Formats: sequence, C-alpha cells, structure tokens
Amino acid sequence: MLLINQEGYDPYFNIATEEYLLKNYSDDIFMLYVNEPSVIVGKHQNTFAEVNYKLAKNTKVKIVRRLSGGGAVYHDTGNLNFTFIKNSLDGNLVDFRGYTKPIIELLNELGVDARFEGHNSLNVGGKKISGNAEHVFKNRVMHHGTLLFSTNMDTLAQLLYISNDLYSDKAVKSVRAKTTNLSEHLPPGFTLKRFRNHIIEQMQKMYSNLTLHTLSHKDIEAINDLVHQKYNTWQWNFGYSPSYSFSRSITIKGKILAVSVEVQKGIISKVEVTANDFSSFEKETLESSLKGCNHKEEDVKKHLSGALLSIEMQQKIFEALF
Repeated sequence: MLLINQEGYDPYFNIATEEYLLKNYSDDIFMLYVNEPSVIVGKHQNTFAEVNYKLAKNTKVKIVRRLSGGGAVYHDTGNLNFTFIKNSLDGNLVDFRGYTKPIIELLNELGVDARFEGHNSLNVGGKKISGNAEHVFKNRVMHHGTLLFSTNMDTLAQLLYISNDLYSDKAVKSVRAKTTNLSEHLPPGFTLKRFRNHIIEQMQKMYSNLTLHTLSHKDIEAINDLVHQKYNTWQWNFGYSPSYSFSRSITIKGKILAVSVEVQKGIISKVEVTANDFSSFEKETLESSLKGCNHKEEDVKKHLSGALLSIEMQQKIFEALF
C-alpha cells in the first residue's frame, strides 16, 4: 500500500488527486491531506441549495464538487481528510465500517470514545467528528472521510446550515448533525500534526507493506490538467447540479415582483415574473433576457446589461438570483 501524505492545501488539487489516483494507479493507496477553507459538495447535490453562496464568495471560501455522493462538508486547516483507494477482485467494494475501523481504533487508544453510527458517520458522545463517502470505479473503490480536529465551527454552521427548502429539486440533501472537534476530547496541547503522525503510525501497524510515495512531476502535471478541465470549473462545481427551481420576491419603487426561475444543467430554461403595475414590455424583456443564460454571475450580469431595463431593476434581479 502506498502512503501519500499531501502537503499542499489547495482543495481543487487535492480533490482532483483522488480521482487521478483512483483511475490511473493500480496500487492500494492511503492518503492524508488538509484543505484551506472550502466547501466540498457531493456529486449529486445542488450546490446553491447546500452552500451559503454569498458568504463563501465574500470570504473567498472555495466550492468544489467531489466525485463521491453524500452531503456537503466544510474543510479548513483544522480538518484532516483521509482517503483509502483499494482494489477488490470479489466485488465487495463498499465497506464504510471497514475503512473507518483504523481511525476508530486509534481514537479509542487515545482515550476518545469514537463510534461508527448511522450510515457513514463517526461520532463522539452523539456528535459528529467525521463524515464519509465512497465512489466505485471498475474494480477500485475510493473511500474518503473528514476528521474535525480544530475546525472553526461558527464558519461551518454559517456556510452549511442554511435553509435549502428555498430550492425545489431532486438533488441529494445534506443531513445536518451536531458536530464536535476532536481537540476537545484530547489532552491540551495535542496538535493536528501529532494526530496526523499517529494515524500514519496506526496505518504502519495495520499494513506492513505501507510505503511512502511522492507524486511524480508527470502525476502533478496530469492532476493540474484535471483541475483546469474539471475541478476548478463552473460547469462541474455548479452546472453539474440536478435541475432545480426557485422563487424570490423583490421590491422596486414600491412594486413587489415575484420571480420564478427554472434551471436545467446550469442553464436558466424559464423565467416568470408576476407583479402589479408592471408593464408587459418590462415583463417580457426580463423573462426573455435571462432564458438560455447560465446561472452564473458573470453571464447573468451580461444578459441583464443587454436588456432594456433600468439599472436598479438589473441590480435587484441579479441579487434575487444569487
């Protein structure tokens, strides 16, 4: 088994690395990495419904869609991520309990009563410390999980604990749970670096053939290509979302407008505007100007600026869409 102890904090690169290793290596792999502040959404989720988009944008928190399913999670430098990539000849690939067993055993040895509970979570005292997800590719499986160590819980809650009933869709919904940091259950001064080293030692005990592996220059080039083509693109992180619809109400010079929007494959397919004292010209102009537009800030601004609408109306409609 190869051990890849990633040093970089770029979530686009680290998430792309998982896919690259899954599809281009044949070895069993164990990887550890830490990301800078970012929200990682599940493959089948509606990104806008899962993330406080305005806050993420204003605080420069990156949003990345991963290859596996499940719910959205928050990463920062107080969260450690672990990934197993393994082969299976008998077809028994999905094994949440099996892949989390080394982590649970280590935590128990450190005096933390961690338990596997529910479908894919590790909990301490009924509070979540780890969410896990898996993705199968041919005869290989990728299992990855978070380990909340000293994560900023206020930021996590502000970014993720939003009302996703504003959107109507068939996307996978995140299950919100009470969370806790492992640092609260370990002796004072117990650092993330020390915890990371303990995990490596645990893996060395369980896998006698564990070998430290460094990505080659060729690997890094290929992963950066994958970042450029997929993981750092609007099309993957937002446009890949299942079809969704939403409605907003806005007020312009005392007039209340109800705007209903339908989006398919990231493209606005329908806009309906309902308002009192709103001219048919303004209504038709607004509805037609956005149809066929990507639900993306730059594109919406461009389409609105080309329409014969007041600057105030353009700004209000823009704010309603994001």
